[in-house]
Amino acid sequence: MENCNNGPAAADNFKVVVPEHPLISHWVSVLRDRFTPSHAFRSAMGELGRLLIYEATRDWLPTVTREIQTPVGTAVVESVSEMEPIMIVPILRAGLALADLATSILPSTKTFHLGMSRDETTLLPSVYLNKLPDRFPKGCNILLVDPMLATGGTVTAAVDLVKERGAEISQIRIISAVAAPPAIKKLNQRFPGICVYTGTMDQIVNEKGFIVPGLGDAGDRSYGT
Repeated sequence: MENCNNGPAAADNFKVVVPEHPLISHWVSVLRDRFTPSHAFRSAMGELGRLLIYEATRDWLPTVTREIQTPVGTAVVESVSEMEPIMIVPILRAGLALADLATSILPSTKTFHLGMSRDETTLLPSVYLNKLPDRFPKGCNILLVDPMLATGGTVTAAVDLVKERGAEISQIRIISAVAAPPAIKKLNQRFPGICVYTGTMDQIVNEKGFIVPGLGDAGDRSYGT
């Protein structure tokens, strides 16, 4: 699996990383199945998110070298710095499920919720909740979590909001369960160099703005509504 710094894997020439791992494929298959119950769907979202976050932060975590005492001697170790938390920005509602296990894999995080809804007619996003900080710390790393990248309207609006709070594109990586070319193309046109980690790429977005075959409405399926 290539990472964003070393030449990301390409899907239709767009900058997107689809990690090759059987567990990622497995959880995507669980999410795709229309008969997966809500609780299992939400759990699969969390597991997929954990794996994608693992891959997205492989070359991206600040580390420190220190000397510690083991039970039988002294060792020089390298560990992730807990002084520089990773900023998690889940787009509600489904982003909550995909980011649910971030704290189980990352030693230090801060979570800022961003509530956005899409008009079913115009497909344009609107913001109903913004808990972003006034300014993101200089040089911090930000994971923007949006499960479905279909037309790209919601995620590009979210990136704009994060940038307005002082973040640079190099500080942002996007985590998604399923992505489609229209969203990836729009992201790269608006934000050259931005990096997306996704469980899979589908090629079709229908007239209602849904990814095909996709996995349906991730928010509704996550919370049984």
